[in-house]
Amino acid sequence: MSGETMFLGLLQGLTEFLPVSSSGHLGIAKAALGIDDPSFALDLVLHLATLLAVLIYFAGDIISLLAEWLCGFFNRHARAWAGWRFGWAVILGVFVTAPIGILIEPLAAYAASNLLWLGGNLWITALLLLSSKFFAGGNRAVRTKDGLFVGFFQGIAVIPGISRSGATMWAGLLSGLSRDEAFRFSFLLSVPTIIGAALYEAVKLGGGGNFAQALPEGWLPAAAAAFATGLVSLSLLRRIVTGDAWWSFSIYNMIAGGTACILYFMGV
Repeated sequence: MSGETMFLGLLQGLTEFLPVSSSGHLGIAKAALGIDDPSFALDLVLHLATLLAVLIYFAGDIISLLAEWLCGFFNRHARAWAGWRFGWAVILGVFVTAPIGILIEPLAAYAASNLLWLGGNLWITALLLLSSKFFAGGNRAVRTKDGLFVGFFQGIAVIPGISRSGATMWAGLLSGLSRDEAFRFSFLLSVPTIIGAALYEAVKLGGGGNFAQALPEGWLPAAAAAFATGLVSLSLLRRIVTGDAWWSFSIYNMIAGGTACILYFMGV
């Protein structure tokens, strides 16, 4: 099991940030490897490992924006700064994401173990990315109300196969954000969302003790692999998004989705 666990960690890190749905890839890999146990605890640890990659990659942005947001409570002039708008946009986005994610959680759990659903959802991601070729995005920074629109699509992306980064960056570009701002907002919005989801799932698993017992052998090296490869894929994605080649991942998603559907009809 440790070899399979390491493979899942590498796969999580490579696909978490690229617009290809890490949860969709984990579902396909588990089906292909014959892993019947959904191992939600492992999925959670791998997500936390890639969250650490986000925190390190965006450390400068997080510190500066958080400082500006906090200053806004004591200095009304600071409320014109980017951090004030950005902070409230993130909070608003999380409050939109949370109820949507909880509401569709049963559907997400079902889709995670159904290759036909995974394949279809990867095709939805492909169509979103392909459509982004026909709108260039804007050149503005994040406004508070952007949290509503982007947060809605982040909630929908709880369903495996629909890429969180793909859906949120697509929503950001559609609302007029610049490419780099859409990239930054997408991942900073993910930080409190993943932390909240981790706490929610840990409570469902029965607390820390039961959570630790549910982890498979080799989970720590797998988490390290997810962290390291996550940092690499973050850097790669930023170049792709700002270089206007982001939509090309639609082709990959079509292939991955088609593969999942073929495996489904093969009875895997």
